[in-house]
Amino acid sequence: MDQRAIVSALQHQGQVHVREGNGKVLTLLKLNSWSPEKGKDWIFLLFDLFQIRSIAGQFSEVSLDIVEFASKPTIYHTVQGITIPEGLAADGEIRFSLIRDKEWNKLLFQASDLVLCKINEKGPVEFETNLFFPLFSPNLKEMYLSPDGDVKIIKG
Repeated sequence: MDQRAIVSALQHQGQVHVREGNGKVLTLLKLNSWSPEKGKDWIFLLFDLFQIRSIAGQFSEVSLDIVEFASKPTIYHTVQGITIPEGLAADGEIRFSLIRDKEWNKLLFQASDLVLCKINEKGPVEFETNLFFPLFSPNLKEMYLSPDGDVKIIKG
């Protein structure tokens, strides 16, 4: 994966389209490039646990531990933080995933901004990689983490 070219395009254009190893197209979008016309069906991709504080509302220590120690790819749903633009959250909730895969994590780190992702079956492509995106794993889980530490499994 040509991380430098993808990050450069993301920085200059605000979004890029990448076909990953499963053949699906990922739209990667910098948070400050999001607008209401782009819709609500986005997932925040995080490279570090501490980024949760910048996107989520109140977040309990129990929830933080669940994210930190999860061994399988997981999409979390939680209450949006006050810095998230109105209209991005669906019913006041955002979705995020801590990306642990070395190459994808490095890409997100180099982007040095909050990155949103939308998964498409087809569409325009600017970059291709044979690396599999972790959120296409057959072991993918989804959970709701409440501000009080309550956990609800959405997809297990």
